[in-house]
Amino acid sequence: MKILDLEQDESQIFSRQILGEKTELRETVRKIIEQVRANGDKAVQDYTQRFDRANLTCFEVTAAEWQESKQKTPPEMVLILEEAAENIRDFHRHQLRKGFTMQRPDGSQLGQLMLPLQKVGLYIPGGTASYPSSVLMNGIPASLAGCEEIIMTTPPNAEGNISPALLTAASIAGVTRVFKVGGAQAIAALAYGTETIPKVDKIVGPGNWYVSEAKRQVFGDVAIDMIAGPSEIVIVADETCPVSHIAADLLSQAEHDPAAMAVLITDSPTLAEQVNQELQMQLEALPRKEIASQALERFGKIVVVTDLTQAMQVANRFAPEHLELCVSNPWQALEQVRHAGSVFLGAYTPEPVGDYWAGANHTLPTAGSARFSSPLSVDDFLKKTQFMYYTQNQLAQVAEKISRFAEFEGLDAHSRSIRIRSHGGPK
Repeated sequence: MKILDLEQDESQIFSRQILGEKTELRETVRKIIEQVRANGDKAVQDYTQRFDRANLTCFEVTAAEWQESKQKTPPEMVLILEEAAENIRDFHRHQLRKGFTMQRPDGSQLGQLMLPLQKVGLYIPGGTASYPSSVLMNGIPASLAGCEEIIMTTPPNAEGNISPALLTAASIAGVTRVFKVGGAQAIAALAYGTETIPKVDKIVGPGNWYVSEAKRQVFGDVAIDMIAGPSEIVIVADETCPVSHIAADLLSQAEHDPAAMAVLITDSPTLAEQVNQELQMQLEALPRKEIASQALERFGKIVVVTDLTQAMQVANRFAPEHLELCVSNPWQALEQVRHAGSVFLGAYTPEPVGDYWAGANHTLPTAGSARFSSPLSVDDFLKKTQFMYYTQNQLAQVAEKISRFAEFEGLDAHSRSIRIRSHGGPK
């Protein structure tokens, strides 16, 4: 990886892959969405055959497939999924919020209802890979929120099947229906509905560039959680953290995608050199060596700073998806965090603890969006509705002020609506 100096290489340090730059991708996705809206299941079938090499006439997972999935998932894995799911539920239960009612001295009442979204769509990557952790992380908060229908889409393999572990995780998470559809066509189907795939109120979950761009394009017709980019990790480390740990953690994100970003920020030039050497050694034994090598070459960086205060300033500028604080006093460093999706404290809390086990959500803001957005949570599956109640006497006490306010804005019918109740008719 490149070892960069903050004072000399600032433009290189903060460069990233940007989704909006991909003009050809935008046009391809626009056409897919257009075709799915116009032709429904037929378009979805055609794109599934074209992109996933699967010839399906029925997209929905059958009752028999649900039943078989747990039997086909290794028993040890079922137990691991169930325990991880309980950790996730335990964390997300703390996010549940109730509505409220307030009463003013004049007796008028106001309040807020917290209502679950009725239908939500979970997009789960699949095909040649299987990510049951993403099923748990997206499905469990929706289930806790009380969503009536939790609909999952995931691409099939060439034989038209999906991983039994994904279905097992879906069952554990409370998913109600699963469809074997992936890519931009799945996002379009969830956003607008087809003959068999229901239209949902919100789409959540990670995906490739096509999925992210499709979510961007359907936003407004349907809600989305976020537009996720390639995986990212920023590690702030001092000489107390073992070099082997740092290198392994950088590679844990670099192996995701050739566009993944892996960054080390350190106040130790010696540590920077040692990590660079260790990376090359660990790369040789990595099955996904080619992918990780491309990521490190394109978006891997080691930034040398003067001290840990400056390191935290640089980390906040990245606003990373994952931030590891591998320093002697990580709790003190945590106080300086302003922008990050999820923070991992100390040398023995690597990023995979969050991916699979601890219980905090692993669907996180990327591409610097942690400056203004948050990890997926129960809140993503709830909406707020306000209410208010005035009696005739309570309205009469404030009617003149409301009418004057409305007339000041030039909205006479608003004023009339008040006066007709408080004075027997408009003046």
